[in-house]
Amino acid sequence: MSDSIILGIESSCDDTSAAIIKGNCILSNIAANQAIHKEYGGVVPELASRAHQQNIIPVVEKSLTKANIQQNAISAIGFTRGPGLLGSLLVGTSFAKSLAMSLNVPLIEVNHLQAHILAHFIDDANPMPPKFPFLCLTVSGGHTMIVLVKDYFDMEIIGKTIDDAAGEAFDKIGKVFDLDYPAGPIIDRLAKEGNPDAFKFNKPKMENYDYSFSGIKTSVLYFIQKEVKKNPDFIKENLNDLCASVQKAIIEILMTKLEKAALELNIKEVAIAGGVSANSALRKVMQDNHEKLGWNIYIPKFEYTTDNAAMIAMVAQLKFERGEFTDLRTTATAKYDL
Repeated sequence: MSDSIILGIESSCDDTSAAIIKGNCILSNIAANQAIHKEYGGVVPELASRAHQQNIIPVVEKSLTKANIQQNAISAIGFTRGPGLLGSLLVGTSFAKSLAMSLNVPLIEVNHLQAHILAHFIDDANPMPPKFPFLCLTVSGGHTMIVLVKDYFDMEIIGKTIDDAAGEAFDKIGKVFDLDYPAGPIIDRLAKEGNPDAFKFNKPKMENYDYSFSGIKTSVLYFIQKEVKKNPDFIKENLNDLCASVQKAIIEILMTKLEKAALELNIKEVAIAGGVSANSALRKVMQDNHEKLGWNIYIPKFEYTTDNAAMIAMVAQLKFERGEFTDLRTTATAKYDL
């Protein structure tokens, strides 16, 4: 790994983040969160892009200061080109292009999903990085997929959700329980005090390695409506058990397909990535499968699970070594295939 110093910029959704990487060592990883979306129960795209405009310069300056790096020491700038919210991506893309032009350094576009997977190669993400080929369950608020990773830039999606993402299901079910947004971490916390076998919810029967989460969301909604008619305090009285039961169902859906893929493809190297990979119950099931199924498991540090610029910088470093640079005429894209 070269000693080039790269600035990574991430602005795909509602977190503005900047990171400095040297080789595969992260020197700084700064993020500004947007609390305003809690009021609306989800990310409001126009508000997100405005907040990115306010946050991006202070965040980049802070990342340089923390890394003790001067602007003129930067070898290249990596940025999230997509997928994500177009308005948010445009802010990061425009800033990265302007700064690269002013510093006369190469510009490197990064696929956000690829970055979640390749975050495993940051030197402190895991004790050891995964060996190729490996399977990566990439699961977040916007995406749920099983990816067969044959090499750094040779990836194949072998299964994906046909409707909601798992993180989206957590958030929508959280709304039914009257929890704040984002609901995923709250459900995880409350589930620790609940009985995961208290309630049963329908699980979809999908072909191959594909997922569906709209059914469980509907199943929970109808169940709650029926119970609240009988007892208006049902949610409050059973909240911990409800959270534990929902979490168990969603994780069982995720793991059934991942285990099937690992068995049929005869792959023992298995990783998780994305925001939902921070879920404590999912991490525990992965640890259990190390014992039960003999998997070599890769679970990233918490700071590399949610949207962050460290993972963008890591991909940019790999592309820098290969001389894969981006033309300044590049544009942000809401859809960007893996």
